[in-house]
Parts: sequence; structure tokens; C-alpha cells
Amino acid sequence: MRVKKQKRHRKSVRFYTACFGFRQPFKVLCDGTFVHHLIVNNIKPADKALSNILAGVPVKLFTTRCVLAELKRLGNSYSQALDAAHQLFTASCDHEKSKTADACIADIIGQKNPEHFFLATQDNDLRKKFQEIPGVPVIFGLRNALFLEPPSAFQRQFVKTSEEDRLHMTELDHKTLQKRARNSSADDEANDSSGENKDFVDQNIGIQTVRQPPTARKGLDLKDKVQFKRKKAKAPNPLSCKKKKSHEKPNPVPVKEKTDGENSMRNRSRKRTRSRGGKKLAERDG
Repeated sequence: MRVKKQKRHRKSVRFYTACFGFRQPFKVLCDGTFVHHLIVNNIKPADKALSNILAGVPVKLFTTRCVLAELKRLGNSYSQALDAAHQLFTASCDHEKSKTADACIADIIGQKNPEHFFLATQDNDLRKKFQEIPGVPVIFGLRNALFLEPPSAFQRQFVKTSEEDRLHMTELDHKTLQKRARNSSADDEANDSSGENKDFVDQNIGIQTVRQPPTARKGLDLKDKVQFKRKKAKAPNPLSCKKKKSHEKPNPVPVKEKTDGENSMRNRSRKRTRSRGGKKLAERDG
């Protein structure tokens, strides 16, 4: 049963945050009857108990000067509730003279609840009254448990009609759209007329150029085509040019490298000279 209650409360909180713009931390406006109910049933701390039913979101508790004055007039039986109410934040009410608590709360919330208050009360008449005002979630207590009332049929119907109105175009939007359409059509007509005039002028200029005799052109020294000077190729910048490399012709016949062994053999092989002294000695002996 507790899980179902928490699920229902979370669903109601999502409804008010999505459709009416409630934001964290939630503000709860408490009247004297609700504060007295918290004291009698020993629901402490009150901000934590209210946060539990509002999907664990931090809350701020408010009251009004008129509610404090009403608790003070009730006497000693509500002295503890008065002391507890003094610890809450005080919402500013604009009326100069003190009113009843119901009238003061109705003035603060108004018809649109601009401050996005959650109303916490034990007054049945006040609960029924604010169920007919869109965007006012109501909290009440039952013994030692707190409950958030689900959105009423009036509030759901209000959200549905407002969404349908957003889908449709208003009269002001329709008039502005028609005005823009007329202005755009007038601009298109003006552009078309200017284009026709330009074509007509171009045609007249073409006719005049065709009918103009060639002698008139010669007399005025006019040229048919504009002559442009051709750019001649200039010499390259010498500083930006690289120096030419001398390419040597390769030898067609490869030269074999001479090894150290070959050089040594060639040095050793010398021509042998014959001495003729032995021949001369033989001639002498004979």
C-alpha cells in the first residue's frame, strides 16, 4: 500500500512540474490548521515528512502574518503551533490590514499561483476551493500520515485545453501572418516589374546598337571590343633560381679497378737486359 501511495505522489509531482512549471526546491504554504495537525500527531521534522511525499525533493515551508495573527487569537491551546509557525519562512502579503487566514492565502496564490506554492491545509472548504484553481496542488494530513491530492478533473481539463490552444493559431498570429504574406507578394511584384523594365531597356539598347551606322563609330574612334594588354613573360628572378649543375658524360666502357696485387706484379715484371760480355770472352778463347 505504501509503494502505491509513493508512486501516486510521484506521478502527481511530475504532472505539476511538467504542466505548470514547478521547480526545486518546492515551496509549501502552511496554514494554522496544518501546523496544529503536525504538532498534535508529532510529525517531526516537518520538512523531511513533506519531502518524502514530494518525491524526495527538498522543500521550504512558508506561512503568512495573517496566519500567525489568527493562531495568536486562538489562545493557549494553539501556543505550540504558534511557536512552530514562527520558525517557518514568512510569505509577504500586500494587504495592509490583517485578514483571515483563508482570505490571505487566497490573495497570495491568486488565480494563477505565480509563486508555485503547494498548499498544506486541513480545511475541507479551502481544499475544495483550490481544486477549482489550476496549478495549486493541495497537501493534507490523515492521522500521522501526509497525502498529496491528485490533480482534479478541472485541472486536467485546463491543461488539455491549453495544449490544444497552443496547437492552433490565435487571431493575432493569423493577422500578422496575412500581413507578412501581403508584404512578400508586394515585394515580388515590385521585383518582377523592375525586371521587366530592365529587359525593356536592354532591348532598346540592343536596337540602338544595331541601327547605329559604322561611320558614326569610326568618327567617334570607338572600338567594338575592349583590348586588354597581354602580359609578357618576364625573366625569372636570378636570386630565386638554382645554379645549373654540370652533367658529366658517363664512360661507355667500364674501367676495371686495379687491385694492389696487379700493381705489384706489374712492377716486378721488368724487361731483362742481356749482357754481351760472355760472348766476347768465348771469342777470345777460340
